[in-house]
Amino acid sequence: MITLRGVTWEHPRGYDCLVAAAAAYRELTGVVIEWQHRSLQAFADQPLAGLVADHDLLVIDHPHIPQAAAEGLLAPLDGHGLDEELADLARHSVGRSHESYADAGRQYGLATDVAAQVAAYRPDLLPEPPRDWPAVLELARTGRVLWPAKPIDAYSSLITVAAGSGHPPAAEPGRFLDHDAGLAALDLLHRLAELVPVANLDHNPIQVAEALSGSSDWSYAPLLFGYTNYSRVGFRKHRLRYTDIPMINGAPAGSLLGGAGIAVSARSARTDEARRFALWVASPDVQRGVYFDGGGQPGHGLAWDDDRLNAETLDFFRGTRATLEAAYLRPRTVGYLEFQDATSPWVTAALRRELSDDELLQRLDQAAERWLK
Repeated sequence: MITLRGVTWEHPRGYDCLVAAAAAYRELTGVVIEWQHRSLQAFADQPLAGLVADHDLLVIDHPHIPQAAAEGLLAPLDGHGLDEELADLARHSVGRSHESYADAGRQYGLATDVAAQVAAYRPDLLPEPPRDWPAVLELARTGRVLWPAKPIDAYSSLITVAAGSGHPPAAEPGRFLDHDAGLAALDLLHRLAELVPVANLDHNPIQVAEALSGSSDWSYAPLLFGYTNYSRVGFRKHRLRYTDIPMINGAPAGSLLGGAGIAVSARSARTDEARRFALWVASPDVQRGVYFDGGGQPGHGLAWDDDRLNAETLDFFRGTRATLEAAYLRPRTVGYLEFQDATSPWVTAALRRELSDDELLQRLDQAAERWLK
C-alpha cells in the first residue's frame, strides 16, 4: 500500500476538503494520503525547508515559490508526462493564480484554492452593498462596518488600494510605493480605521467573518479574503454574501491575490505518486465535486462557473470573479517573504498613529531596496 503524507492549514477550507478528497482518491486508486494541518499564520510565513523532509505534499502560499525553487525544495510538476493537464489548468486559471505557482519557466504548484481580498455583507441586513469608497465610508459612519487590519491584512489592504488606484507596488527598483499614491491610500485607510472598532486592528478575515455571520451588529466589510464556507447554509447562524471590492476609477482592480496551492516535496520518495494526486485534486470534476463538498474553495475556472457551486454559496464565485481577474500578483523575488514579514507590522503601526505615513513609506522603500532586487 502506498502512503503519502501531506500538510495543509487549519480550516475546513484548507483541511476538511483534502481529507474528503483523500478518501475518494483511496477508493479510486488504493493510495492513502494522511493530512496534517498547521495554523493560518504558519501557512503564510513558516519556512518550507522544515516541512519538505517529512511530507510528500504541501499546501502552500504562492509567495514561497521563488525561495523554494532557488533552494530546490519542491519538485517541478512539468516535464513528467503531465504537461497537457498543466496547459489545461493554465487555460482555466482564475486571474493569475496558475502563474503564481511558477518560477523561471517551471511549474512548482497548482492553484487548488483561489482567493483575493473581496467584500462581504449580510444580505438580510443590507440589500445592496456600497460599490465605491465614498459609499463605504458613509456606511461606516453608521457603525455597521468591520475591517480586518492586523499586520498582514492591513498590509494587503494598502497594496489593494494603491494598486487599484493605478499605482501597483514595486513598479520600479528601490521604491515600493509611489509617494503620493501611498499617502492617498493611507489617508483612505486611516479614515476607515477611525470608523471601525479599534479591535479590528488585531483581527484577521476569519475573525471578521465570524463576527458578521454571528451577530447582527454589523453588516459589511470592504476588504477581506473570501471564504465560501460563510456563504453556505448551516455553516454559521447567518450567511454572508461576498462581492467585488469597492471600485476605484470605475473598476474593482488591484486586489492582493491570495489562495493556496498544492506542491510536491523534492525530498519525497514518491514524487510521481504525489504529482498524480496533485493533478487529480486540481482537476475540474474533483474541484467542483468532492473538494467543494468537503468545504474547499476551488481554484479551477470551470468550478467558478459552475451553477451548483454558485447556487450553494450565494453566487460567491461569479460575484467576486471580476475582482479575482484583476487582482495584483505580489513581487516574484527570493526576498519577498522577508520583506512582507518585516514591513506588515509597520502598516498597522501607522494606522494606530504610532508611525507617521511619511516614515512608513520611507521604511517600505528602504526594505524594498534591501529585499526586492
